[in-house]
Amino acid sequence: MAKIEVFEKYAAEYDAWFHENRNIYLSEINALKEFISDNKNGLEVGVGSGKFAFPLGIKTGIEPSFQLAERSRKLGINVINAVAENLPFTNEVFDFVLMVTAVCFFDNIDQAFKEAFRILKQKGAIIVAHIDKDSQLGQQYQFNKEKSKFYKDAAFYSVNEITYYLQKAGFSDFDYRQTVFVCQNERVQAVKHGFGDGSFVVIKGIKN
Repeated sequence: MAKIEVFEKYAAEYDAWFHENRNIYLSEINALKEFISDNKNGLEVGVGSGKFAFPLGIKTGIEPSFQLAERSRKLGINVINAVAENLPFTNEVFDFVLMVTAVCFFDNIDQAFKEAFRILKQKGAIIVAHIDKDSQLGQQYQFNKEKSKFYKDAAFYSVNEITYYLQKAGFSDFDYRQTVFVCQNERVQAVKHGFGDGSFVVIKGIKN
């Protein structure tokens, strides 16, 4: 069962993070923009309140939380209440699938990636953004996990682990971007190729 109860109860508090940490949020948006193509038909799985889909021009989202989905709908996003492991679409309909800090809440990461592979067109891209478990911020999240409303039941992954699961699902030709090198909100941070230094890592894989 999707881990939605906390988001149903604390949707406003979840949303407040993006305002309170605006420069970190903008750093993450800039990293995602490196892999988001204009004029492409994209889907965000775990669209939440639309904080990423809206500025990235993504019109369709999947979200199991009704409270967060309503917030996305107010931004004009077409949101379907469903889960990553059972996407309500036919085969090969999207040019890209985006997942931002969503994989840690999946019940079955293998099935979620297989579903993404199924609904992507040939040469379509999956774009997975997450907090690297091996990074400074990832380690802090894990250390404080039991005290967090939102991450208490989350499963954190390293970049290599996510890449492994994507390979199992059939993806290849991986590319990486990273940002949030320092856990502070004083300025928008740079986006760099690769991974290993930044806490927020974006992985792109191709359906060949």
